[in-house]
Amino acid sequence: MSHSNLQFVRPLDEFFLRQGRPLPRYTVLNPEQLPEPDQSLLVHERDMTRTLEQFHSGRIHLRVLSRHQTEDAYWRESVLELDGTNQAVEFGAIKIYLDRFPEPWRQHILEERRPLGGILNESGIAYSSRPTAYLRFMADEFICEALHLTAPGFLHGRQNTLRNAEGAVLAEIIEILPPPTVQRA
Repeated sequence: MSHSNLQFVRPLDEFFLRQGRPLPRYTVLNPEQLPEPDQSLLVHERDMTRTLEQFHSGRIHLRVLSRHQTEDAYWRESVLELDGTNQAVEFGAIKIYLDRFPEPWRQHILEERRPLGGILNESGIAYSSRPTAYLRFMADEFICEALHLTAPGFLHGRQNTLRNAEGAVLAEIIEILPPPTVQRA
């Protein structure tokens, strides 16, 4: 574990620093080190919204934990939950470059109902998804509470970058999955 490589956990580090919380311990992994089903859910170049909706056979909505905004960017720390059951299927931190989205999609992002991947898929905006790191986190109390976990443990995730057709960054994301069999509090 090394905190000297904070670039692997951006923008998650920004939320923890902003809120005065210590960053959870993490390790950068090679993709083949991820166990299943996490490997199949994380090692691809698709958006996580569509991947998780297919895996869980249901639509996903947001539960926003914190947010802040500047003129051209919007940060959100959130949990993706299945419609109907509110089962947590991902904890995430995202920095969205709002100035790179046309209306009405910018407003849809700020409404905080659907994950960015779902909004992009509905909009028809061309984009690419490129994971930049695969990670193992020791879930801290905050992440455990967000995901409704009964005890700390190792969780897997990825750092991902979404770009538009011209190559401009639309969003930087940390996506962390709960354990495959979630023990709910």
